[in-house]
Amino acid sequence: MEKTDAISTLSALAHDARIDVFRLLIRAGAEGVSAGQIADTLDIRPNTLSNNLKILSGAGLVTSLREGRSVRYFANIDAMRALLSFLMEDCCGGRADLCQPVLDQIACPPFPSSLTEPDR
Repeated sequence: MEKTDAISTLSALAHDARIDVFRLLIRAGAEGVSAGQIADTLDIRPNTLSNNLKILSGAGLVTSLREGRSVRYFANIDAMRALLSFLMEDCCGGRADLCQPVLDQIACPPFPSSLTEPDR
């Protein structure tokens, strides 16, 4: 990950509603959450949620899968792992290998293969 990518990712998370959405998607794991469920759970207006999901998707933090008339959203764990790796690459006096076990523990079951690219 490049510094500009890290800044973009952190910027996408630097909003009250967006960090709540991302954390909800993290909790949901491979099941994901429909847009309607996100709006209901977090009490966010649909148009506001749509804009926030677009920003998270643009930063690569969220992927989506259309299910008929509905869209299900998923946290992109690989993107978060890449951000954490970038932030920790100089840890421990430049010995990033010491932090690798922590990063290796950040693993979730694989999401459906159709989720390789975010819908934009």
